[in-house]
Formats: sequence, C-alpha cells, structure tokens
Amino acid sequence: MQQTQWQPQTAAIVVQGILGILLAVFAVTLVTDTPGRVLIGLAAVGLILFALMSWRARPKLAITEDGLVHRGWFTTRQLTRGDITRIRITEFRRIGRKVRLLEIDTVDDRLLVLSRWDLGTDPLTVLDALTDAGYAPGAGAGETP
Repeated sequence: MQQTQWQPQTAAIVVQGILGILLAVFAVTLVTDTPGRVLIGLAAVGLILFALMSWRARPKLAITEDGLVHRGWFTTRQLTRGDITRIRITEFRRIGRKVRLLEIDTVDDRLLVLSRWDLGTDPLTVLDALTDAGYAPGAGAGETP
C-alpha cells in the first residue's frame, strides 16, 4: 500500500521544541548580559513557535478521495485535479548538497513549494505517489498527460 499523506517527522519536531525550551532555560538562568539574554530568548521563542506550528500543520500534504489536501499554518486547501496545472521537482545545489523541492502550480496562480522537511521524505517519492494517484507531473488542467 502506497503512502497517501506526508508530514514533518515527529521526532524532528519534538527535538526542535526541546531545544527551544532548553534555550529559554539557558537565557533565563545562565546568560548574564541583557543583549545576549534577549537574542537567545528570541531564538528560543522562534524554535518553540516553529515546532508548534509544524505540529499544527500535520499532515502537510495528503491524497484524499476529493483531491489533494494541503495544510498550512493557518489554512487548509482542497485541490482537485482541475485546480492543479503542474506538479514538478525543482533541484539545485545548496551548501555543497543537492536540494529537491516539490512544486505544485494551481489554476489561481499559486505556487505550493514543499521541501523534504515539509514532507518528511524525499520529494521524488511523493511525486511518484502523486503520479500513481493520477496527478500527472507537468500536465496542466485540461491537458492530457
């Protein structure tokens, strides 16, 4: 059975939240200068907030009977096959390694960009699952694959 939903890995989100809490504790107990305390405190709040919002937006992408569901931090979008104009992988080199992104173009000129963090797996695996589910990469609305 093929996977039908993708989300950030649970362990990664938990570790990120724990690191944010540790930074907050260090900012309060160990740092004595005010600018350092403020900077470390802001970093702690940022990590905790990012972990909470990543947890909230799970699953990030899912194949349902009605189409694709994309969950963001504040909204959930339902995309039918007619709403999607193109699905593709963008690949580039960054800091000495290859980075892949899954891009989904929609009819209303929105671009959904999902990274390995968002999907919890390689975007090529997700593209294969989407192709098997009938979402042909590169095919636009009304086009034949």
